[in-house]
Amino acid sequence: MVLSGDNTQTIQGRDIVVISIQPWYYELGSNCKNIATEFAKSNRVLYVNIPITRKTYHSNKKSAGIEEHCRIIKEKKGNIKKISENLWQVFPTAIIESINWIPSTLLFKSINTINNHRFAKDIAKAIAELGFTNVILFNDNDIYNGFLLKKILNPSLYIYYMRDFLQGYKFWEKHASVLEPSLIKEADLVVTNSVYYQQYCSRFNQNSFYVGQGCSFDYFDYQKSYEPPPEINLINKPIIGYVGALDSSRLDINIIEFIAKHNSKWSIVLVGPEDENFKSSNLHEIKNIYFLGRKDLSQLAAFIRQFDVCINPQQINPITNGNYPLKIDEYLALGKPVVATKTKAMEVFENFTKLALTKEAYPELIESSLLENAESKAIERVLFAKSHSWENSVHDIYKAISIFI
Repeated sequence: MVLSGDNTQTIQGRDIVVISIQPWYYELGSNCKNIATEFAKSNRVLYVNIPITRKTYHSNKKSAGIEEHCRIIKEKKGNIKKISENLWQVFPTAIIESINWIPSTLLFKSINTINNHRFAKDIAKAIAELGFTNVILFNDNDIYNGFLLKKILNPSLYIYYMRDFLQGYKFWEKHASVLEPSLIKEADLVVTNSVYYQQYCSRFNQNSFYVGQGCSFDYFDYQKSYEPPPEINLINKPIIGYVGALDSSRLDINIIEFIAKHNSKWSIVLVGPEDENFKSSNLHEIKNIYFLGRKDLSQLAAFIRQFDVCINPQQINPITNGNYPLKIDEYLALGKPVVATKTKAMEVFENFTKLALTKEAYPELIESSLLENAESKAIERVLFAKSHSWENSVHDIYKAISIFI
């Protein structure tokens, strides 16, 4: 169901508990952190970091955030920390078992029940310490850890937020394909960031709503001037650029190679961390392809500003087809022409981008985009992108909630 009508709906003075597959200390931005921050403008919010598995706890390779979480587990104190006004995070101190390797879904569910009870105990304790009552539980795509929390914690409202098709990933596919439909069915309310996911969820729960996607534009300001990064100053124009994770489960390496070989005078600039398939690909042997590595979110606009055309050369598969491509909003917010693979999720952008069905279509669309440098076109792109604010998306979540309370 697509919501319509007044877009200033708010929920005020409620206690909201947010669980997510990404902890607050996750290095990159995430939908759920933005949603939680927006919730906290008029409600009290507890953001629950993902529990640590036994395997992770004993690993010698940990990020700084996980190191801190493990230290808190060991010390068993100070696990609730205030982030900002009305917003706290809790570091669960219970260690859960590493069970995704279990081949039997029946056995997996049995041990996952134990994990869920451990997790729920930490959440219940934090709820009590903060004095939360009549809580709304918002589950950001955490299929396994959130599977039984409605039953165990008995919140006043249980919301499942689907923003990624996790069943399409090898790590998730076996058990998530069984558990997620059941979780969707049991939720009081389901909200999604793409119409494609809303249609999928509606097969299991009629109370499924499309609430759009937000984008944080603080770092992507068309009016602001950005100093060109030194490493891009040495690269010849025109620059055909991409920012984001170079993830071979989502991006099509063949498309990138085809674009580069079509015109050797184009510089193909890729900004982001590479997975193993990208690292071992022959893209590194092509002279007009430049890998610039991972950059901080605050640096990305400076790179995008130097691009002549931005691309999103996705594969079409169950992971990408319905997944909202946030980077498109970031590109458009800086007024850039965009060429992207035509997925279901890209349909919302079709009037402001050029969409390719095949790799062969990319060069022609890039060539025509290089000619579209009118200021009026850039302004249209910026205004469209800015309609996708977190404020608007969360107001749609509030609209959906208001139906039930």
